[in-house]
Amino acid sequence: MIGMLAVSRAGHDRGCVYVIVGETDEYVYLADGRTRTTGRPKRKNRKHIQVIGKVRLEKPADGFKDLEIKRTIKIYQEGANVKS
Repeated sequence: MIGMLAVSRAGHDRGCVYVIVGETDEYVYLADGRTRTTGRPKRKNRKHIQVIGKVRLEKPADGFKDLEIKRTIKIYQEGANVKS
């Protein structure tokens, strides 16, 4: 699941779009490139997110870049707004 977009389904950040930058058995680590950077990802229970299967970032050898994450989320949100 690393590199896929996800929407928060629970919590104060409900509806926010993130990129999954890490995962364990019970949790995923999310970043949006702005408030939650790759250096300080948000830990969230797997049950509290909805994975968006349309977009997936390939994980580079040196890790994700915040600028790339911001750009991907922005492109996804602009496309979702046009179709609505």
